[in-house]
This record gives sequence, C-alpha cells and structure tokens, in this order.
Amino acid sequence: MKPTPAIDAFWKQFVKSQGINNRPCPIAFYFCDNRHDADSCAALVVAGIKQATAPSQWWFDKHKETLPRIGQYFVVTNWDGEPQAVIQTTDVVVVPFGQVDAAFAFAEREGDRSLAEWQREHRSYYAREVGCDESEITDGFTVVCHHFRCIFSD
Repeated sequence: MKPTPAIDAFWKQFVKSQGINNRPCPIAFYFCDNRHDADSCAALVVAGIKQATAPSQWWFDKHKETLPRIGQYFVVTNWDGEPQAVIQTTDVVVVPFGQVDAAFAFAEREGDRSLAEWQREHRSYYAREVGCDESEITDGFTVVCHHFRCIFSD
C-alpha cells in the first residue's frame, strides 16, 4: 500500500516521538483479506497481543518483494488504510507449512491460538490467495514466519 497523507503523518509522529532523523515512511499494510480480520488483527497488534504473521513465500515471489529484515519498520493499518501501529521485525524464518509450530501459532494470536486452528485458517487463506483448492496447500508450502513487536500506536 502506498503511503497516504494519514500514514505519512502517523510515521512522522512516530519518528518525532523516537528522536529519529528523517527516515522515509516504510511499507504500510493491513493483515488478511477481509475487513473483519484486518481490523481485528490491527487491534491485537496495538494491544501488544499479536506479535507474528505468516505471509506465504508465494506472495513475495509473485509481487517480487523482498522478505522482511530484522530491525525493519512497517506501518500496520486497518482495512480502510488508517494507520494503527508501527511494528519492528524481530525475526524472520522461512519454513514449510508443516513445520510451523505451536509457539508460532500462539505468537500470531488469532482465534484460539492453537496450531490446529492456525493450520485450518491459514490453509484456507493461502488457497484463496493462490487461487487453488485447500488440498493443494501441502505441508511443503513455504511460509514466511515474521515475528515483530509493536513499538508505536496512537
């Protein structure tokens, strides 16, 4: 998502609060593919509960995007693109879907936080993203386990 005036102002507020000099506004994004989940996830980030996300490697490849780097900042928005938080990457691990563990599912903090629910929900999400049947999201499907911390919110 391209920075909007609201995202830019939010970033400038963060930079000023941290005493950081002239850093350009980072990538801004919302979680998930629907309003309810995007807004819920943003609220969980602001509350310090959600501390991870798991985009697919397929998405990064399709959009020719680089993986997050430790220390990198992002602006999290709600579905409408309104800035909610600044997060900073703390760890990135690329693993097959079948190797995502319960600790990661818990850090992502969606639903009941169990690995079984994480697998159900993410298999469905990745199938929608790729445009395939859920059965095609196998244990070998590559996932980017992105850990972060919320460092600023309004």
